[in-house]
Amino acid sequence: MSVILKALAEFVLYAVLAAFAQNAVLSRALGVSHLVRLVDDGATGNGAFCLLLTVVQVVAVPLCWGANQLLTPFAYRSAVRPLVFLLITTAACGLVWLVYWLALGKKQSDDAHKEMGALLATASFNSCVLGTMLIVAIQSLTLPQAIGFALGSGGGYYLAVVLVAEGQRRLRNRRIPMSFRGLPITLLYLGMLALAIYGFTGHTLLI
Repeated sequence: MSVILKALAEFVLYAVLAAFAQNAVLSRALGVSHLVRLVDDGATGNGAFCLLLTVVQVVAVPLCWGANQLLTPFAYRSAVRPLVFLLITTAACGLVWLVYWLALGKKQSDDAHKEMGALLATASFNSCVLGTMLIVAIQSLTLPQAIGFALGSGGGYYLAVVLVAEGQRRLRNRRIPMSFRGLPITLLYLGMLALAIYGFTGHTLLI
C-alpha cells in the first residue's frame, strides 16, 4: 500500500511541477511558434488541440520510458533516441486516431475527419511532445514520475495558451507603438512570463 501511495504522490508532484515550475512553453520554449499561431487562429479549438497533445503525450511517454530502458546499455543511445521517440509518437498518434475512429468515426462527416486528422497530426508532432519525452529520458524519471510529467506538461501547455490569449486580448491597446503590435509585443509578453517562471523555480539573476 505504501508503494502505491508513494507512486501516486510522485505522479501528482511531477504533474504539478511540469504544469507550473517546469512549464514546457514558458521555461523551455517548447512549441512556442505553434502556440502563437494557435492563439491567433480563431477557427482552431485551443482546448481540443491541448487535449489531443496531452493524450498523445500520456500514451507515448510510457512507451518512451520503456524504450529508454532498453536503450540504456547501448553506447550510441543519444543518437538513436530521437528517432525511436519519433516512431513512438507516430504509433501513439495512430492509436489515438484508432480510438477516435472506433468511438466517433462513423458518426462524423468527412470534413470533421479531415479536421480531426490535421489537428491530431499537428498536436502529435509538436516539439512539446518530443521535448517532453527527451526530458523524461535524460532525467531518468521513474514510470509514475514520467506519466505525471507528461500529464502536467500538457496541462502546462494549455495554461500557456490561456495566458497568451489573455495577454493578446489585453495588448490590443492604442498606446502600444505600431511597430511593436502583433508578434513583437507577444514575444515580449512571453519573455516576461518566462522570466516570472524562471524566478518562481528559485533562480536568481546575476547583475
